[in-house]
Amino acid sequence: MSYKLQAVRGMHDLLPGETCRWRQVESLLIQVLETYGYQEIRLPLVEKTELFKRSIGEVTDIVEKEMYTFIDKSGESLTLRPEGTAGCVRALIEHGLLRTPGQKLWYQGPMFRHERPQKGRYRQFHQLGVEVFGVPGPDADVELIAIGWRWFRRLGIEKKLELQLNCLGSLGERRNFREDLVAYFSGHLDALDEDSLRRLKTNPLRILDSKNPAMQDLIEGAPRLLDYLGEASRSHFQGLLDQLSALGIPYTINPRLVRGLDYYSLTVFEWVVPSEVIAQGTVCAGGRYDTLVEQLGGPPTPAAGFALGMERLLALLADSKTPVQAPHLYLIRVGEQAQEEGLKLSEWLRDVFPDLRLVLHLGGGTFKAQFKRADRSGAQYALILGEDEVTKGYVSIKALRDSQPQRALSRDELLVFLNQLCKQPN
Repeated sequence: MSYKLQAVRGMHDLLPGETCRWRQVESLLIQVLETYGYQEIRLPLVEKTELFKRSIGEVTDIVEKEMYTFIDKSGESLTLRPEGTAGCVRALIEHGLLRTPGQKLWYQGPMFRHERPQKGRYRQFHQLGVEVFGVPGPDADVELIAIGWRWFRRLGIEKKLELQLNCLGSLGERRNFREDLVAYFSGHLDALDEDSLRRLKTNPLRILDSKNPAMQDLIEGAPRLLDYLGEASRSHFQGLLDQLSALGIPYTINPRLVRGLDYYSLTVFEWVVPSEVIAQGTVCAGGRYDTLVEQLGGPPTPAAGFALGMERLLALLADSKTPVQAPHLYLIRVGEQAQEEGLKLSEWLRDVFPDLRLVLHLGGGTFKAQFKRADRSGAQYALILGEDEVTKGYVSIKALRDSQPQRALSRDELLVFLNQLCKQPN
């Protein structure tokens, strides 16, 4: 029996119909980022394992169970990136970019986590990350949230999403909270599930993020981190809330919101949707990580950022009418002379109209067969070049999406026609 080659479990292909939608959405997201002054940085897919152990935390689920880690031929431990912030910070430290304050960066691409595949959750998934460095005040947090709010309004999905906020305070404030939290849950060991019992010893704040319905009443009665905040943390959080209100961005304070990465401090936020809309409810999440740069060997640098899950965003957009950029023209060539003339015509038209979406038929075939291919391509018009057209110096054009009659156009008339066609939206 022959072996059937398939994609690795939890990793998926994006086929041509899907990539068109992805490109359109990515273009909109990037356009918004550029209007805010953010610049692209491109980062490696593979980093030294130690980078993620030092940044994410060795007792997190990601490092303990989910990273794709391997030993290369030189004996060095390397890891496929499970998230983008650590690599971005490493790059800024390595290249001395933190000497310029106010760095605003974005990146996109695949991330990798070896977790149980399910709808909305993959082992290779795609994120668009946004980071800002050197700004200690809540105005950086506000701008990041405002970018997300503008994205979702441009995409027409802002009413499907809820912005949830929390403040994790400083390291010292969390340490005091952690002690009381451990004491509280230790008094209810019989009510904790397997994951929570493990987290109680390693990362007890993550118990608050449990999705187990049987534990929700217990979690609701747990101490609240907001009650442990000092004056500086409270002032930062209130400044964030005041500025969001001034911008008219609605939010909900969720005192149980924590992030699965150790490096967060002060502000954390998530854009979430109801579970019945998509399988995994968090579409976009982030916050501040003011100690991470120093933790990785750089100078003390306040920082904040977030990541947008592209698969989850596209799932949320599945019912929206995103226009598909079909070809303007499909060029049919019939006859020996038309083969070379059609090739020259197609390249000439691309020179004259750089934005023209023109598909040149390849592989020969009868007129009927080529016309069927033209129709299936979704093109607006078939441009026909046969022996008569070559001899008499004109082209025929036939509308494929309505009942306009076929017309014969000279080269000059074709240029006028295409000039108008390329100005039309989509």
